[in-house]
Amino acid sequence: MATKHVLAIDLGTGGPKAALVTLDGHIAAHASESTPLVLLPGGGAEQDPAEWWRAITTAVRAVLAGGEVAVDDVTAVSVTAQWSGTVAVDGASEPLMNAVIWMDSRGAPHIAEAVGGRISVLGYDPRKLRTFISRTGGAPSRSGKDSVAHILFIARERPDVHAATRWFLEPADYLNLRICGRAVSSHDCIVAHWLTDNRDRSAVRYDDDLLAITGVDREKLPPLVPSASVVGTVTEAVADEWGLRPGTAVVTATGDVHSAVLGSGALGDFEGHLYLGTSSWLSCHVPWKRTDLRHNQAALPSALPGRYFLANEHETAGACLLHLRDELGLADDLEGLNEQAAASPPGSKGLVYTPWLNGERTPVDDHTIRGGWTNLSLSHDRADLVRSVFEGVAHNSRWLLDVVERFTGRRQPWLNVIGGGARSDLWCQVHADVLDRPIRRVVEPQHAGARGAAFVASMALGHADASELGRAVRIEREFRPDPADRATHDELHAEFRRLYAAHKPIHARLNRHR
Repeated sequence: MATKHVLAIDLGTGGPKAALVTLDGHIAAHASESTPLVLLPGGGAEQDPAEWWRAITTAVRAVLAGGEVAVDDVTAVSVTAQWSGTVAVDGASEPLMNAVIWMDSRGAPHIAEAVGGRISVLGYDPRKLRTFISRTGGAPSRSGKDSVAHILFIARERPDVHAATRWFLEPADYLNLRICGRAVSSHDCIVAHWLTDNRDRSAVRYDDDLLAITGVDREKLPPLVPSASVVGTVTEAVADEWGLRPGTAVVTATGDVHSAVLGSGALGDFEGHLYLGTSSWLSCHVPWKRTDLRHNQAALPSALPGRYFLANEHETAGACLLHLRDELGLADDLEGLNEQAAASPPGSKGLVYTPWLNGERTPVDDHTIRGGWTNLSLSHDRADLVRSVFEGVAHNSRWLLDVVERFTGRRQPWLNVIGGGARSDLWCQVHADVLDRPIRRVVEPQHAGARGAAFVASMALGHADASELGRAVRIEREFRPDPADRATHDELHAEFRRLYAAHKPIHARLNRHR
């Protein structure tokens, strides 16, 4: 009997991957494409949904044409995509403007006005804050980078688009609309709108009080469906365009965070994982709904039905290396950056890099903070500059690990690492040394999102449960901390933490009009 596969579509900020994945997470074939990012004055970050579709179609055709898997053995399509973005579509399901993506902060003044009041607690009206936390498990970030802030930005500054909008959709849900013709969002994917009551994990719903606080029009939000469920089938037009069978099942779309949580293999409560991609996070499943507003993290609905996971994020991780390569010209490729970094000693000769190139979300919610090098001298060379970036991202991860462990009330004995950055042996070892934790690289870490999307399909089709899926993910290699470098990294980390406090007011002044 032929092995059934899922066509997993993983749309990242840099572009999509299409992968054929078995129901237990083995990557049989994959292809990728790139898509441009549009950065605009005032904190704007957009992408063209037409470019997404073009790139996805190219990748899907390539992966199906490879012949590794027969079309008849593709049993479902499962989409995962960059989370906390907004696509405004009209009644004909056509985008009315570029997608406003997770990096966009133009909604900051509008969400601050909506959640604020005469009395302020961390910038929130206490009564409104209590309502958000009790219903959702968190609250909209005042940075303006959540979906609800994007909607308010469009309503206030693009009223023509707002008036013509039928649905405001997450990128993943927009892709599902294109694929199966149905506009819906899952209990997990909708969370970044901060408009749902998540107290009963089996019956997530839009909340009238939260809609009233924000002023978002309920009629422009998609209907909600349970996590890991079948939502439709591939339309004939898309089947013809891609080369699939019409009627192939389409399952709930997920945000990239949700799918990667599954694809990490750390599916038990408190089992931790570290994601190293364009952005970064450090997360685990937890058995309760709890909020840490001061550090901008909360337990939110997981793509696993009935479960919660700890949601947090660093704005830039791999993006810092891309910046070195593409904007500063310090290497022609990422492998060149690895080679240069390896030529510098642990600690980068005292050079400290702060990786806040697009502000920060966790453990501080600060859209004006910026990054750079500190303690740079004539004695530092190119290798030191590059290694300090590898280490600076790791120090940011250690900062996050501290608040994660306080949140969960326990020490993480190890962390599974996933994402494209996990392919670097050096970066994995740097994280092990700086965090003082074993770092366990899973097989094919760059495909954790596609693997997680396949797991969503596996559960939706009744093929496997979470415990079986967690056991299916193998560890490729473990990186253990080197005690010889402990003192160096401890000293630099203490200064790294002090740099944020010292730079915060300076950067707030420098970026107050940007």
